Amino acid sequence: MGVAVTADLDDRNPALAEALWKALPYRSLQGHALVAGHHLFHVAPVHDLLHLPAAHRVDRRTVPDGTVFCSKLQHLGIKYGELTEPMPATPVGRVVPDDLDALAEAGRAVWESVYASKKPVVAEVRRAGEPGGHRVPRLRAAGPEADALIGELHAETERIWLEPPAELVDVHDGRIASGAGSYGTVLTTMLFVNGETRPLGYCTYSGLVRAAREGMPLESLRHMARTLIAVPAEFLAYCGLEKLGAFTERVMDSLELIRTRDDFAAVMAHMALYVNCLGGWNLHLFPWQVGDHLARAGAAR
Repeated sequence: MGVAVTADLDDRNPALAEALWKALPYRSLQGHALVAGHHLFHVAPVHDLLHLPAAHRVDRRTVPDGTVFCSKLQHLGIKYGELTEPMPATPVGRVVPDDLDALAEAGRAVWESVYASKKPVVAEVRRAGEPGGHRVPRLRAAGPEADALIGELHAETERIWLEPPAELVDVHDGRIASGAGSYGTVLTTMLFVNGETRPLGYCTYSGLVRAAREGMPLESLRHMARTLIAVPAEFLAYCGLEKLGAFTERVMDSLELIRTRDDFAAVMAHMALYVNCLGGWNLHLFPWQVGDHLARAGAAR
């Protein structure tokens, strides 16, 4: 959009700030909160955000506009106005006061992109005064099977990072090979795809990474993966995300071949980033404007 804002990082959550700093520069599909209020967020290609400690927490509603957050949902977020959701958040910096008007301008434009126009907005995050650019970092595994799987996940994530995945485009255009959608409906299937994809990335895969980094025994990690992953992934494959289903089968087949917690965490981190990327595109593609005839009581629109 040609809008740029500058933010200063601070020492409230230094581990998160340092991880973000080391990951720069990168680009990502820019999203907007759909429930919480005036909040921008995007998936950041920073694996360590899933598990790094964050001691300083705030209620997002109470902090100044322009506050920048990093979260275990693998998001970089910026508050630019009123928020209603009482979610604890972990701040890492703040947009400089002179750029708050530009931030609000960007916020309104991104809302239009996500809610109505569907024209993607790509954000570039870089160190001030340095060139931009982009990369999705690749983790390594000691085991050859795990490392090969990571390589394929990394390649697919890079492929869809800034281009909408064909499987999701097909779902939103009503091309669903399985026939999912009772009585030929499409909106219902899109709604359930959104409802399953977000927690699979935000909670399941990111939770498995945290459990591995916090010392859960490997056999327990395998058990939790088998318990949590298969059912939502099978449903999403039926709804059209067949590539996600195939990757999930590969993950399940590889569990007994993974010999260390580090390798387990690396595989799950790449699955988290892949699924969170799918989730970001799904939020962008979803036809939220079909609800224009519905409004919260007393809301000004």
